[in-house]
Amino acid sequence: MEIRSGFVAIVGRPNVGKSTLLNQIVGSKVAIVSSKPQTTRNQIQGVLTRPDAQVIFIDTPGLHKPLHKLGEYMVQQARSAILEVDVVVFLFDGAAGFTAADERIHQELVDLAQGGPELLVVANKADLMEKDQREELLTLFPTLLFVSAVTGEGVDAFVEHLVSKLPLGPQYYPSDWVSNHPEQFIVAEFIREKVLEYTEEEVPHAVAVMIDDFSQREDRDLIDIHATIIVERDSQKGIIIGKGGRMLKSIGQGARQEIEALLGSQVNLQLWVKVKKNWRKKEEELRRLGYE
Repeated sequence: MEIRSGFVAIVGRPNVGKSTLLNQIVGSKVAIVSSKPQTTRNQIQGVLTRPDAQVIFIDTPGLHKPLHKLGEYMVQQARSAILEVDVVVFLFDGAAGFTAADERIHQELVDLAQGGPELLVVANKADLMEKDQREELLTLFPTLLFVSAVTGEGVDAFVEHLVSKLPLGPQYYPSDWVSNHPEQFIVAEFIREKVLEYTEEEVPHAVAVMIDDFSQREDRDLIDIHATIIVERDSQKGIIIGKGGRMLKSIGQGARQEIEALLGSQVNLQLWVKVKKNWRKKEEELRRLGYE
């Protein structure tokens, strides 16, 4: 039976709520969330399945001016997503208004999407917007949709509108999938999320996470996970470990709760911290860490 199905890219500036919106739509945490910009590094696919439709969402890294090889990879990921989907959702922070940076990205999307995917413009943080703010934005975009990724306001109406734009096609993924990423990928992201949450500004974007071991003990319902947190400088390693190891312990405890909720099992999480100087600037290191 044919249903409406297709691929949707969520694009916008860093830190406008793309990951939060994706999690709200699929009803499960598939993308990490942080107040720090450029949190998303890969195209995170979330899957929404219902009787009449399947929507595969790609939460892209934010479009920005890259400063290193990792930044170039992130921008390339965002741009390539636009060329491979049925609909592009341009999300911006409605409470902050339509900025010059938003205008630049919107024009880039208009140019990239010519003759290709449909472009929908959506204002996030509707719960923080006054009536006159909405009216002003509607003069720029008469068909603008308003949502709140945090409260869920307007999300159902947005999804209905989005489904109506998708072509008829097959169901690409099983009905019980909410993401196409393997568990190890999401586990590594949850650990990185806690590093972003607990550490200072100088640390987060120099951090990557590698899963060294992911195995279930045969004699009990317990999953052993060993992971290495990679940083660029010795000073960053010291910050993440913290005095007496307290920071690393907090990161581990926070990540373990998220991982156990994801896996539905008890987890023995062991974390180590390793310095790889300037790894974000080295193509070989980026490939080894899965950024390719």
